[in-house]
Amino acid sequence: MTTIARICFGPTRKCCILAAMRTLLTTLHSKYIHPSLALPCLAAYCGQECGELLIREYTIHQPKENLLAQILACEPDVICFSVYIWNRTLSLELVRALKIARPLLRIVLGGPEVSFEEAVFFDNCPADALICGEGEIPLRQLLSDWQQNRQPATCPGLQLPGMDAGAAGQSLLEPLDQLPSPFAAGLVDLHRGYVYYESSRGCPYCCSFCMSSLETRVRSFSLPRIRQDLALLMGQGIAQIKFVDRTFNYHAERTREIIRYILELNRASRFHFEIGADLLDEETLQLLETVPPEMFQFEIGVQTTSQLTLERIGRKTSLEKLEENVRRLMRRGNIHLHLDLIAGLPGETAQDFYESFERVFRLAPHHLQVELVKLLPGSPLRKQAHEFGIHFDPAPPYTVLRTPDLEFNQLEELRGVGRLLDQTSNSGRFACFMRAVTEQFVAVVDFYRSLQAWWFESGLFEEPLGLRQQFDALYAFCGKLSQSLPLQEALARDFARAGRVVPGRAPAFFDCDLLIAEQQQVKLRVKQELAQVEPGEKLQHFAAAFKTLQPDISRSIVLFFYRSRNGMSPVCYEVFL
Repeated sequence: MTTIARICFGPTRKCCILAAMRTLLTTLHSKYIHPSLALPCLAAYCGQECGELLIREYTIHQPKENLLAQILACEPDVICFSVYIWNRTLSLELVRALKIARPLLRIVLGGPEVSFEEAVFFDNCPADALICGEGEIPLRQLLSDWQQNRQPATCPGLQLPGMDAGAAGQSLLEPLDQLPSPFAAGLVDLHRGYVYYESSRGCPYCCSFCMSSLETRVRSFSLPRIRQDLALLMGQGIAQIKFVDRTFNYHAERTREIIRYILELNRASRFHFEIGADLLDEETLQLLETVPPEMFQFEIGVQTTSQLTLERIGRKTSLEKLEENVRRLMRRGNIHLHLDLIAGLPGETAQDFYESFERVFRLAPHHLQVELVKLLPGSPLRKQAHEFGIHFDPAPPYTVLRTPDLEFNQLEELRGVGRLLDQTSNSGRFACFMRAVTEQFVAVVDFYRSLQAWWFESGLFEEPLGLRQQFDALYAFCGKLSQSLPLQEALARDFARAGRVVPGRAPAFFDCDLLIAEQQQVKLRVKQELAQVEPGEKLQHFAAAFKTLQPDISRSIVLFFYRSRNGMSPVCYEVFL
């Protein structure tokens, strides 16, 4: 558990005639390092009318009994849970247990997972209220009414027992600058390595699978407010600032203003943005060319290259412009690019998906993510599921299980390809191997489909594999292919780069039997390298023979050197003899 803030607006319990109501704002993260942005925003907006506010953050990996004890130890009068896909089940279990332990507790649920519930929800969950959509306005009104011992007044975004979400509606905060900065107020935990930052709400796209499609109008904080927040975060030296804007570059001039400001002030932070690559204009591209390496990461949702599917999900984009801009960014090489594909969308066959996969893979992004579509509550696609014949798991995360074009086993194949993509290309540990794959296979997707089938038949999806096990499995698979030696040697080279190989204990896929003349060459080169070692440094080495690494050379000796200092991981570099 991490305590982020204890905010007391007005008199304390000991000195006031009417004790201030104590409200606990809480959520369950999937990982400890994840920081909440929603809770500090709610606390910043609620203000002094709502009594005492506490923020506590937990994880879904903590035992339920411990969570109950820690929550009740805060002695709250009201508990507000922020509910998401990953924590819905445990959050609702906690609500039931809390109401049994403390029947007079008032419990409020908010977040995307409870924003579209029918009235029957309250029959199964003893919550006192739901917050639908943006929470600032309805939560402040609810807590203010309770603090003043008033019956809650109905307002957009507030769903009380007996009401459907549709009747509750939603409330949008505008202008956004009405929300006091949670960063300036000291409500955000800045000690987890990164923070989430929001400069706008809404999205210009209308993708039916996405909750952002429910609000096509984009609202932005003012540029002075954004500059103030970013100056504070960059001044604190936050390692990573992750913008949660659905499409950061929806407005070109605004985008350039923020980027220029970051480039002017930033010294140590890295930034993550979700962008529409097809929206990048020439002036913005030229500005991006000046970004220092490793400062920016872009996440780009391609989703599919099938025109039919793009039409069915309501996504309007220029694939040609997207690809052109991605290629240009990759040529410059200063910005890390993460591209997304979604499988199981309406009208998409397995062949359609694999054509999308091949087309996007050949753009050579640093990371290509493949996921099955999730039919989120409230999303247009979920409402269209019957129309499109899409069947999905009714429990979180609501993953597609069957469509008219894809049976379950086909979807499992696509999911398996995505998992193998993460282990190989996306991991960054198999750079030599992936180059060899792209050279040897006309269609990379053929390699991944064959690998997926073999991986499944070998039972390798059943449990997580360590890095050595992954190398061994890939080596065994490549041995079944024609022209396997280039792939296996590339794999061996990656293995040597991934960690120090100890002479005499090298895996079987290395050829360590060097000729006498080759051994002499190795000794001479090692002596030369040792002469350059600085005080406090340590140099270790490993040598092996390869037959396919250099054109027109039938046998190459590669020396892998591992240079390190105390307390630091060794740095590997290669020397070809």
